[in-house]
Amino acid sequence: MRTRGFTLIELLVAISLMALMAVLGWRSLDGVSQTSLRLQQRSDDLLTLQATLSQWGSDLDAMTAQGNLPGLDWDGRTLRLLRRSATQPQDGLVVVAWARRSNGAQGDWLRWQSPPLVTREALDEAWQKAALWAQTPSDDDRLREVRTVAIDQWQIFYYRGNAWSNPLSSADSPAGPTPPGVSGAPGKPVPALPDGVRLVLTLTGNASVGGTLTRDWVSPWIVGGK
Repeated sequence: MRTRGFTLIELLVAISLMALMAVLGWRSLDGVSQTSLRLQQRSDDLLTLQATLSQWGSDLDAMTAQGNLPGLDWDGRTLRLLRRSATQPQDGLVVVAWARRSNGAQGDWLRWQSPPLVTREALDEAWQKAALWAQTPSDDDRLREVRTVAIDQWQIFYYRGNAWSNPLSSADSPAGPTPPGVSGAPGKPVPALPDGVRLVLTLTGNASVGGTLTRDWVSPWIVGGK
């Protein structure tokens, strides 16, 4: 009695079916993998954004003025501030700057920080360097900058006189409540810091986290808050 085997046609059909099932299975696994990667990227971007905003708030909380340095300055491109050192407060003050710099098709929001400074001459020099850093950074400046999130643009508003206003168009305010640790130069009043700062970020649209984000900061030394 002869045992009948598979014909060549039947083998080809079976192989084709297995190949089709393998392709469908690979596409399914690839879709799951791509979804997982997107979720992980979104999670990482959210954590980076949260850490950046936390640093932004910490910089403003530790802000101070010294002599005729205003402690906070916005020129429409770069925000400079003078703050107490977070690691070793007794080491002196540091100058911090935030700015956007184009990076190909998108822009990066960058943070720059000076080393701790203890002399007035060093403070003045770092204050001027922070203004130049956003446009023409030196190699040393690039080592002290940190890329945070991708943004298309950003805006700053000050809260003064019970209203939000553009710092570039608002009039200078008289000296107000003095933050802890502030000392002024003889004969020169300490410039008033705003009661609040509003940050408006336009996040890059092609990133995993996009849209417009508004973050308000209220001065911790304002009695009663606003």
